[in-house]
Amino acid sequence: MDTPHPRRSRKRRRRLRPFRTLFALLTVGVIAAGLYSVWQYNQGRDLASGEKPDSGPFSGDPIDPKYPYIENFLLLGIDNDGSGKSRSDTMIVASLDKENNRVKLVSFMRDIYADIPGYQSYKLNTAYYLGGVQLAKDTISGMFGIPIHHYAVTDFDNFEKLIDIAAPEGVTIDVEKPMSEKIGVSLTQGTHDLNGKELLGYARFRADSEGDFGRVERQQKVISALKDEVLAPGTLPRLPKLAGATTGYVETDVGGVDGLRKVLKAAVTGKLEIDRMTVPVEGTYRFGSYSHAGSVIELDLSANREAISEFLGTPGAMKGASARLTP
Repeated sequence: MDTPHPRRSRKRRRRLRPFRTLFALLTVGVIAAGLYSVWQYNQGRDLASGEKPDSGPFSGDPIDPKYPYIENFLLLGIDNDGSGKSRSDTMIVASLDKENNRVKLVSFMRDIYADIPGYQSYKLNTAYYLGGVQLAKDTISGMFGIPIHHYAVTDFDNFEKLIDIAAPEGVTIDVEKPMSEKIGVSLTQGTHDLNGKELLGYARFRADSEGDFGRVERQQKVISALKDEVLAPGTLPRLPKLAGATTGYVETDVGGVDGLRKVLKAAVTGKLEIDRMTVPVEGTYRFGSYSHAGSVIELDLSANREAISEFLGTPGAMKGASARLTP
């Protein structure tokens, strides 16, 4: 049996030494990056400890085995006045296509005259007031045939704080007109980097002829701008802190680490496509008024369910609505 020549062994060790050093440095770097991310996550979590709203219990729909890569999230923004009872000012179903890295947003007008289970018909935003996130979910999924698997609720004060963590230098928005009435800030026309308070004011403005329709369009515009900001390369170091803060500022059935993993995946790929629609769709509604509910939007429910089904790409999953205006 041949014995390795001592000189050859020493040469081989000298050749391997740089690779071992590189491997050790990479290992240390990965560990350091992981520890930094954990520290940032914990810092964000401690920053927002105990400040999220309490929306009651939630039971989501099971994932459809025909579409295992689709998860639908009910996103609610509430105006918390401290009374313990809030209405949902923002109502969006975000359908996440994990296979194609695409999100489809369905925004619902808050004045929709809704069939609320167990109650007489009211405006759609009253469902959360009457029964928390579960009743809001049951109302939307029942009326429009959308399975809802998860939820996330935040109030507007917490929204401002999250924006300032995610984008400390502001979120770039093209403000289409001067805005100041009833939004707590004064915005001038033009492109600006808006902080959390300003961005919230922009998203909530409705003191013009477009009313809630314009506001919903601005909310969708804000979400697209936030997507671009969060997935920008310079934001990556802040994502763990943002995920940690989300656990305190946002009430959800999705864990912060799981949410961070999904965001990081989108950030690494550099792509997250967003499509948007608003309910009611054009030509499928009329305005009405009731003594117990005030001014409302009455829908052709069948037409809107069909439009949602086509938009989400799940034909046949939302059939069954009669062609009528609600109620």
